[in-house]
Amino acid sequence: MRRFPLLAALLLVLVLAACGGGSSKPYTASGTKACLIQKGFTGVTTNADKVGFIAAFAANGGIQAKSSTGNVLTIAFTQGPGSVAGTEKAFRRNAPANLRPHMSDIMEAQGSAVLVWTVSPTTQELSDAEGCLAS
Repeated sequence: MRRFPLLAALLLVLVLAACGGGSSKPYTASGTKACLIQKGFTGVTTNADKVGFIAAFAANGGIQAKSSTGNVLTIAFTQGPGSVAGTEKAFRRNAPANLRPHMSDIMEAQGSAVLVWTVSPTTQELSDAEGCLAS
């Protein structure tokens, strides 16, 4: 009778391992760049001089890209999900005063990435950008 709990525990560990439970790598600029280009974003760059101060100093790089509608996207790739709140705070603190009330419309976090748009993204723009996030 003692074998059943042991077997159940072993099965749970195997299922979690197969699902990648707890073993996610942070997203990176280098892992994301090519996909954004493939999705039709233009001017895609990881050049620190062009991505902006906050994204340039993010632990896993930064990207700036322009969607087909001209909406500029900046992504800061943090060290991990625990670093996201600090990066969001930095974007809010350094945003122009007229944009601060709208930050929740133009900024979102996905895993270890913080995405900031010029204006609220369309559903397609957001889907494309989120779908490209990679390690």
